Amino acid sequence: MTRPKTTPPRGVLRNAADPDRERLARYHPSPDLALYVEHYWVVDWDLRGQPSQRVETLPHPSVHLIFERGVGGRVAGVSQGKFARLLEGEGGVFSVKFTPGGFYPFTGVAVSTLSNSILDVAEVFGAAGRALEAAVLAQRDDAPRLTIVEEFLRSRRPKPDDNVARIVGMVYDVAEDRTILKVEDLVERYCMNKRTLQRLFAKYVGVGPKWVIQRYRLHEAAEQLAAGPVNQSALALSVGYSDQAHFIRDFKRVVGTSPAAYARTAKRGPGG
Repeated sequence: MTRPKTTPPRGVLRNAADPDRERLARYHPSPDLALYVEHYWVVDWDLRGQPSQRVETLPHPSVHLIFERGVGGRVAGVSQGKFARLLEGEGGVFSVKFTPGGFYPFTGVAVSTLSNSILDVAEVFGAAGRALEAAVLAQRDDAPRLTIVEEFLRSRRPKPDDNVARIVGMVYDVAEDRTILKVEDLVERYCMNKRTLQRLFAKYVGVGPKWVIQRYRLHEAAEQLAAGPVNQSALALSVGYSDQAHFIRDFKRVVGTSPAAYARTAKRGPGG
């Protein structure tokens, strides 16, 4: 049974301008896969005869299993930069967004080896991955695609691993708790050696805890800048920066524009 996910997505910097020509959907996984899969997401677009539309996001620390019409099946590791895609013509994507730490048990390979990489599905899952690709892309409806993917994941059901739930919980704590501003906050909260923490994040998440903390604080900064007037000096302090200059530098490096410029663009909307 497909259960739509209705909470607003985080990390969207710029979305397509015409919702009548783009379909977005997200679905919860079945309960037995919820530790490993955060949700499934779908994007279909028909821009034939229309201007192309640019989509930009600040990716989460998650691996994605992506199936795109005309392209095939791919596994995308955690992207440490901004994701940008130009939608044009007609197309569609169906994807599995794994929980932070939820992909490792299906391969047993350190997720850090996938960071900033996109691999063909067969490179990761062999012939079974190629068969999965063909089965998913043969469908156009969401429900059967979800069923196919979940049967595949269950066929590779991971062995019990307490670290998965531990790491998933840590990352979600970082996402929701704005008082977590540095790695030492996690070390203290979870009574874990810093080096052990870093090693676990590299293995299960694919990036270090410092990067994860900064990414979620930048998510918050982008949301506040888009919502309305904000004191940028106070905002910088609230997301863990010692001064505004360092905040502006990191925001521009990751997002591609200054906080002030991003705020102006966000208020005008996707069409600029």
